[in-house]
Amino acid sequence: MSIEWVNRAVDGIRAWGREKGVEVDVDEVRLLCDYASDYLEVDELGDFRPGTFEELLLEIYPRKVIAPPESAPETVAAARTLVEFLLDTGEIGSKTAARMRATIDEIEPEMPGALADTTKFGMAKSIFSAISADSLDLADPAAVQRAVDEAGGDGDACDCPGCAPLPPVRLAAPAELARAVRDVPLLREAHGLVAWMAGGGRTTTVRKALRVKDARQVTEELGVERPALAWRLAVDLGLARVDGTAVLPGEGFRPLGSRPDEEVLDLWAGTVQFLIEAPMDITGEDVVDEELYSIHDLLYRVQAPVPVEAIGDYLREAAAGRPPGRLEAALEDLARAGTVQRTADGLTLTPHGLWGLRLMYEEMGMEAPIAADLAEGDASGLIGGLISDGLPEEVAERDIVAWLSRRTPEEAASELLAAVVGAPAEVRGIAVTIVDRLGEEAAPVVRTYLGDAELRSHAIHWLSARGLDAPSLTQDELLWLSVDMLALALPAAEADPEGFAENIAASGPAPHLIEHMWRVDHPDVVEVLELLGNTLPDRAAAKAARKAAFKARSRGIR
Repeated sequence: MSIEWVNRAVDGIRAWGREKGVEVDVDEVRLLCDYASDYLEVDELGDFRPGTFEELLLEIYPRKVIAPPESAPETVAAARTLVEFLLDTGEIGSKTAARMRATIDEIEPEMPGALADTTKFGMAKSIFSAISADSLDLADPAAVQRAVDEAGGDGDACDCPGCAPLPPVRLAAPAELARAVRDVPLLREAHGLVAWMAGGGRTTTVRKALRVKDARQVTEELGVERPALAWRLAVDLGLARVDGTAVLPGEGFRPLGSRPDEEVLDLWAGTVQFLIEAPMDITGEDVVDEELYSIHDLLYRVQAPVPVEAIGDYLREAAAGRPPGRLEAALEDLARAGTVQRTADGLTLTPHGLWGLRLMYEEMGMEAPIAADLAEGDASGLIGGLISDGLPEEVAERDIVAWLSRRTPEEAASELLAAVVGAPAEVRGIAVTIVDRLGEEAAPVVRTYLGDAELRSHAIHWLSARGLDAPSLTQDELLWLSVDMLALALPAAEADPEGFAENIAASGPAPHLIEHMWRVDHPDVVEVLELLGNTLPDRAAAKAARKAAFKARSRGIR
């Protein structure tokens, strides 16, 4: 993405609008310029042509931008404003402007239909359109893959400022980020290469590139796998300067390990921008290199590992059927660059990759929110954040551990249980599962909830599991506890019915227990029984659940 000329263009049209008293939709204009730059080889305002608008509004927008058909007039209006700006500033002539206006007039009635045509959707647009807080757990890689499968693997990543709000992200501590950056192979190689070149009195070609013999030698001596890339990065970051063909260390050059954290992060910010924006060989695979921004943007928005197969599907669509020849190797090269990492479930951003990409978004003028630190809040804030933020599992776990570390077991149990008295099952269940991590020190607090109608069964179970004195669960209490714990699973079951069916088949309640659940005075009993009736693989158990649901509905329990 050619950010510099787009930023200048947006600043220019904003000033032009103020001067002329014209209302300018800056976000839409920026989007037009971004896509024209990325996909239509528009490198400056004067490169716009009538055909540019036709491809943008009828081909690019429908594939990439998550926007309802009724938003088309806003985009068309922004295109017309851009034409007037181009004409008024002398970027185009009056004849070209007339042809542009005529083209936009023809586009206007067609664009709503193009935006509504799902066959035009790219893969990532289909994913993002399918994702909602209520329908998909983004921390579940399998759920991401199912969304990819439902989208048919057709499309490409949504890489525009206006297509969808960026999700809130949780950032690691600066010291942790700096430690990780110091271990990025490419950045370490860039530093080592500068010292090697300058210390050995070596020179570059007249074009300031590495000599072939030096590239070969540095690979043999220092193990630098991609010396040309490491050298370009070193020059871009100012680690090295070239006087004629002589190589000299940049001003203040010193080893990466001896730099303070703030300086390391500054270098990393420049590295991320270099990797994502630079129009050059980063991984050696053209299809991957051409879509580096989109790949990173997809990972940022999904906030979960994306299967490599899905990345491959995206790249095949983006390259018009030309598949990447060495995808696995290209992704390994990208991982060496430090912005992404391979996991068993797929490709995801590294913590420092996430940090650097968010900083780049901010420099582009995009709103890149940071999720609140749940460990800083009270129990209600922790529980609410865990439920609503759709955090990746490892981030949620870090929040829970940090929150607990600031409290004694007694304090944690007291806050958590007090926060969920009278709360819905999902909220209560989150608190109970966290309290279940606590040791016997929390027992006095847990005992105080033996008199609470909704928490009594959980308290008895907690005490009994630790071998502590506790009342025995009555049959009614056991039934209530079973329904309550199943109610906690309702949102996950709706998002992943197949996964729930597998789990319930292995650990679900027995038919004789299900038969009596209809008697339980629990607000979610009907929904729980209907879920069991639809998902239990055991026919007898499923039938028992359906009969019990009918009886519960007859009692008017809802």
